[in-house]
Amino acid sequence: MAYLKAQSPPAMTEIRRWVLDSPAQLKILRAALHEAITGQVLPVGAVLDEIPEKMVLVATELATNALRHGLPPTTTRLGRSGDRFVLDVTDHAPEVVPEYSEGRALGAGGLGLQLAKQFALDIGWYVESDTKHVWAEFPLPG
Repeated sequence: MAYLKAQSPPAMTEIRRWVLDSPAQLKILRAALHEAITGQVLPVGAVLDEIPEKMVLVATELATNALRHGLPPTTTRLGRSGDRFVLDVTDHAPEVVPEYSEGRALGAGGLGLQLAKQFALDIGWYVESDTKHVWAEFPLPG
């Protein structure tokens, strides 16, 4: 069993924030996050550029994990730190340590942190008061 490294993200300036109470709100998060990253509304069925697509996928996975394994509400924040975007997703189950689900069959769930690790420049987690944060850094889109 491999755990995500415990580490705070770089200091960031918050650009946007979304509060989610249920998985039904993930669709709204995806569209609004894409718009916040690119400045453009995401048309239905549109193909995203590489960085926004990866960020939207990772944000969805981290928020899904927070809703499933933590205690809502879940907050997803988009920030900027120099030449990087930072996603920060919170839940209220600080005792639940994020871990990579290794060796699980495809389709059995548990790949969110693996995708974040693969797509992000860096990823980590930390606890602040009664809130657990899982974060990921991405380069600004070219």
